[in-house]
Amino acid sequence: MTRTKVIIMGAAGRDFHNFNTFFRRNKDYEVVAFTAAQIPNIAGRRYPKELAGPLYPQGIPIHPEEDLVKLIKKHEAQQVVFAYSDISHVELMHKASTVLAAGADFRLMGNSGIYLEAKVPVISVCAVRTGAGKSQTTRYICKMLKEQGHNVVAIRHPMPYGDLVKQKVQRYARLEDLDRYECTIEEREEYEPLIVKGIIVYAGVDYQAILDEAQKEADVIVWDGGNNDLPFIRSNLHIVVADPHRAGHELLYHPGEANVRMADVVIINKVQTADRMDILQVKQDVAMLNPNAIVIEAASPIHADSCQLIRGRRTLVVEDGPTVTHGGMKYGAGTIAAEDHCSGVVIDPRPYAVGTIASTYEKYPHLGPILPAMGYGEEQVKDLEETINRADVDVVVSGTPVDLNRIIKSNKTIVRVRYELAEIGHPTLREIIEERLGAMLDRSGEEG
Repeated sequence: MTRTKVIIMGAAGRDFHNFNTFFRRNKDYEVVAFTAAQIPNIAGRRYPKELAGPLYPQGIPIHPEEDLVKLIKKHEAQQVVFAYSDISHVELMHKASTVLAAGADFRLMGNSGIYLEAKVPVISVCAVRTGAGKSQTTRYICKMLKEQGHNVVAIRHPMPYGDLVKQKVQRYARLEDLDRYECTIEEREEYEPLIVKGIIVYAGVDYQAILDEAQKEADVIVWDGGNNDLPFIRSNLHIVVADPHRAGHELLYHPGEANVRMADVVIINKVQTADRMDILQVKQDVAMLNPNAIVIEAASPIHADSCQLIRGRRTLVVEDGPTVTHGGMKYGAGTIAAEDHCSGVVIDPRPYAVGTIASTYEKYPHLGPILPAMGYGEEQVKDLEETINRADVDVVVSGTPVDLNRIIKSNKTIVRVRYELAEIGHPTLREIIEERLGAMLDRSGEEG
């Protein structure tokens, strides 16, 4: 029997999950290659044979996305599956047009076969765009559930940038686990704030194996999404965070629009710093896409550990990397804290940028006088450290959720900026969770 040849376009996340759940044991298809985008240092590797299964004894090569047309021709591929997130509808269709012109079908996957089924209640937290506020929403919900006596475990969307076999299933319970798994800055940004609040985090590559382990110690699971991707596990309550600083993007980005259409609850976050007309636009768009969704307004109050160290001083602002790069934001919490709250003098870091950091500014020309906390590998971390140490400033203001002092050796004081979710009005998430999942959580807690 002739197998349909497939190429999966990805970024070391959704692509691997779609393969694991739908293609790995499917004899009707042959995945001949993955392509990689968004994230550095993925192309040139292989999806290992240990994870790929018996149909792929040599594993599967991972190529740069720039080679896609050549790969379609070389392998006579009949289908190309698009499997990563936070991309505009226009850019997505440009990629589709490229694939169609090369002679293959272009496919988006949303079938039931790629959703895992949990034995315990699941609350998913996803978003319209990267940087909308999923992380603080996840922390807020986990803290709430833990205070109610639940054994809550967070499962994080994948970020497998290292040895994929070793990263098949990862469990984070202590800060030392971040070092044990050799986490990148991007991984630490997501895991560290949960760990310090006493929340166990699972992540990795094979999410069926991850789910099997997580639900052994959880009576409720919170899915902590990545970018604006869809959840991997079927949820009992789907919460989607929207950002009024990017009003209209709920209609313009994939799969953020799909998330809104699926949502039980939409949280319009950051209302304390957004224009009211933008907030109203998001509300109107949500009502058009999903009139049954409950809409909540929320803020993410920002505070610096010490305004005294910032006020009137030359300041270098470090922001969350994904939010200000492919997330498209020109600034983040660090900038708001440094300029608006603490009256610091923000200095442009671009003249001091070296190596991969300088390349990041070239790739993302929208970036202004901020330093993205890029750290997908040792080289980027080293370049980030050197850029900070070369900068002619008095203090560093860090808007990234991770403690940079644990990662780099800075010759300047680093002042951390923190932010947590604060709901506004009713109904609250607590009320919604109790109404929608109260009976399930009670049964699950008793069984646990």
